[in-house]
Amino acid sequence: MTHTHTSHHGHHQQRGTDSGQAEILDLDAEVLAEHIAAITEWLPLKTGPHQILDLASGTGAGTFALLDRFPEAHVIAVDASPGHLQRLWEKACARGDDDRVRTVQADLDDVTWPDLGTPDLVWASASMHHMADPDHALRTVHDLLAPGGLFAVVELAGFPRFLPETAPEDRPGLEERAHAVTDRFHAEHVPHRGADWGPMLSAAGFTVEGDLTLAVDIDGSRNTAIGRYALSALRRIRSAAAAGLAAEDLAALDRLLDTSSPHSILHRDDLAVRTERTVWAARRN
Repeated sequence: MTHTHTSHHGHHQQRGTDSGQAEILDLDAEVLAEHIAAITEWLPLKTGPHQILDLASGTGAGTFALLDRFPEAHVIAVDASPGHLQRLWEKACARGDDDRVRTVQADLDDVTWPDLGTPDLVWASASMHHMADPDHALRTVHDLLAPGGLFAVVELAGFPRFLPETAPEDRPGLEERAHAVTDRFHAEHVPHRGADWGPMLSAAGFTVEGDLTLAVDIDGSRNTAIGRYALSALRRIRSAAAAGLAAEDLAALDRLLDTSSPHSILHRDDLAVRTERTVWAARRN
């Protein structure tokens, strides 16, 4: 398949266009690789899919997990960010998978989507809750799926936690307080974050064949990328939470994010990645 971009532009599901967001997506793929692979293994597929659609693909965490799981498959990766798609394409070339990947730049909040073929499997990871009209997106996926095709909706239960509750020592509980601020923002602006997608999938005409929730609890000593993952993630949380945090909390957070400081999160040996990841598997009859 060829490397292709359409002229569509979007914002809701693109997950940002800056390099910092791309870094988080890459680190997420690296740190949570085992959990993503476990989800692809669980999918209730009757036969191996040949055409896969990765909606709001980011830099390719799902794309490459699916290529690894299904060696006969081709993937169309759709995202609103040209930067993310370029990074995904470069990875595909480095892996020798450029003949199995096609990228499409598109705004999935548009009423009409570009021609995305007739996939056997549609994968949407951490993207459906960003849709301006998720019911419309679900119906669109239902209509483009091949008969008997499967739709996998994967969502994280909020942003991962990295610090123990007792940290940092001068402001214990800082991370939870920062999340409480951002959760209020998300409740207003991203109302489908944390939703139960089962009823919405059924309403869109799918048969929900099951769901799976995986607990994520990865000790920082198992993966050296966790420190960098925590740094990138907390930088973005700081940006969103700064106006709602107490001055003492903000100062403590800044000390954690100062990579030149001995208090930097990169120097901590008590980090972990804690969250939950849930997948809903729904079939078009």
